[in-house]
This record gives sequence, structure tokens and C-alpha cells, in this order.
Amino acid sequence: MDKYIHQLRNWPHFTWDNDDLLYRLGNVRNIQGKLVGKMEALGFDLRKEAVFETMTLDVLKSAEIEGEILNLDQVRSSLARRLGMDISGLVSSDRNIDGIVDLLLDATQQYNKSLTSDRLCDWHSGLFPTGRSGISRITVGDWRKDTNGPMQVVSGAMGKEKVHFQAPDALKLGDEMTAFIDWFNREEKLDPVIKAGVAHLWFVTIHPFDDGNGRIARAIADMLLARSDGSLQRFYSMSAQIRLERKDYYNILERTQKGNLDITDWLRWFLNCLLNALNSSDTILAKVLYKAQFWNKNSIKSLNDRQKLMLNKLLDGFIGKLTSSKWAKIGNCSADTALRDIQDLINKGILRKEPSGGRSTNYELVVIQ
Repeated sequence: MDKYIHQLRNWPHFTWDNDDLLYRLGNVRNIQGKLVGKMEALGFDLRKEAVFETMTLDVLKSAEIEGEILNLDQVRSSLARRLGMDISGLVSSDRNIDGIVDLLLDATQQYNKSLTSDRLCDWHSGLFPTGRSGISRITVGDWRKDTNGPMQVVSGAMGKEKVHFQAPDALKLGDEMTAFIDWFNREEKLDPVIKAGVAHLWFVTIHPFDDGNGRIARAIADMLLARSDGSLQRFYSMSAQIRLERKDYYNILERTQKGNLDITDWLRWFLNCLLNALNSSDTILAKVLYKAQFWNKNSIKSLNDRQKLMLNKLLDGFIGKLTSSKWAKIGNCSADTALRDIQDLINKGILRKEPSGGRSTNYELVVIQ
């Protein structure tokens, strides 16, 4: 049987090579400062839109890391309501999506509040409002009980399972979580970026809940990254970058949890991933600026509510091809009305037919120059 770091004599006294990490940490701090300065120059409305786009991405991608695909419109609607944003086309959202959104907002908007067992359990209850993970009933809002055996991270078909990791026994969770929470609230000398990497690894290694440990570990890291930024506003998504590097993420976690208490390799990977996330923020910024430019150019053109709704969906990243039948369904109108809406936008130079053709006619935005 593999031996895990939580079984080592000096657990959880992690060590790392500061000299090895110093250059990467300096780069992170430099880019963080430049990004905050760049965003502050945008003005209030564009900053708010950038935060909204970043948080939407964060919620979607943190769930995708665990193999769960959330409804984009529900995520956007849940976030918009909680941020007090007036956007068109709001839909009702499921309780589990509201719970994920509440978790992210509490972690990043209340980043200076202490972490407590009650707060963690409230986050967990929000993730699983029905008391189930899929079709399985789980312990919600409390540490796992291991009634069905030890907590293991397993992959592979039934009968050919591979155990990647086994968490500490449920009987130890009280002491394990007390030590983690005390450290989290007490340790102030450590740079919050490094602390984010340590906290992420430490929490996910304890694995205190029946499910949702990865999402909560990433929220804890986001909480500390918000402290490092000194800002309520989020302009980059660590979860989105981890989703892109998911295979490496799980590999480095497994190697670290089967290694020793020198976690330099893990922190090196964490800082590199964070650097990539910071550099990817330009994509979000470009999207926000393009959307503002689009509406500024078309501000004097008369558009109905359906047209505004559909254009925003296209600007926000419409999934699949836009056809008149999809327009009618989303806009809750007849096929004839959808065609009139579309033809009007074509006449105004906002939409065009896609040149690819095919069995049905598809439409796309005219790129503004």
C-alpha cells in the first residue's frame, strides 16, 4: 500500500525551497500589480463587466474540473442577481448553481473574514442542497463519516480500479481540520500567494467532505489570492487555468501526496499555473472591451428587446450555430418574427449569413473594425 504525506511523522509541517520559488513569485506579484492598474483604468462599468465575466468563467470551470457541466445562462443569471447587475434574459437558476455562486462570492468578497468550520460546512451545504451527490446520499454540512470504507480517489472501470490517493481516517478529521483552520487564521508572515498554494494542497489532502473537496480547496485558494490582490474584484480565473491543465494538476497532486513534506514541486507548478491564469486575463479584457465597442457603435440603431437579448448571447459566447429556429425558441416568438428580427439586423449591418451554407442558414455577427 502507498504511503501518503498525511501519514508521515512530521505531517503537516511542509517545507519548500524559497530560493527556487522567488523568481516565479516575483513575476506573479509584478503581473498582479500591472493587471489591477490596467483594470482600474477601464472605468467602473467595464470593471464590473470584467469581474462578471471572470466569475462566470470561474464557476463554470471549477465545476468542469470535476466533470460537471453547468448551464451557462443559469450561472450568469445567479451571478447577476447577487452582484446587482441589470442584464437581459435572466433565467431561474438551480439551487446547486446558486450554492456554487454563493461559495465563490463569499470566499472572494469576504476574503478578510476568518475561516471557520461552520463557514466551510455552510459552503458544503450550498454545493449539495439536496443532500446527494448524483444519486448517492452523502453527509452534507459536516465532516465525512467513512461509513462505507476509507475515502479514496479512484479511477478505472469496476474491477480494474486504480487508487490514486487515500485520505486521513474520518476519526482524525476533527484534529486535522482544527490544525488547518488554526494555521489558516494565524499564519500572517507567509506571502498570501504561497499560502494559497499550501492551503490548496493541505485542504485537498485532508479531504474532509464526502464530495466537493476540490471546489472548496480552489475557493480557499481564491480567497487567499484575493487577499494578495487586496481587492474584491476578480480579473483572472485560477480555476479556468487549472481546467486547461487538468491532467498535470491531478498528476502533481498525486506525486506530491505520495512524496515527502518538501512541496517545492507543487508550489512551483501552482505558481506557473497562476502566471498562466494572469496572462490569460487579456482574453477576458479583450472580450469586455469588444462588447463595449460593439454597443457603442450600434447605440443609435433602434433594436427591440429580442434583438438585444440575442446579440448579447452572441457576444457572450453563443454555443453552436445561430439559426432562425433557435432565435424563435430563445426569443419566445414565432418563426416569422424571428426571421424579421434577423433580416432587420442584416439590413443594419449587424448580422450576416455565414458563408459556409449547409442545410440550414446560419447567422453570425459582423465583426466591427
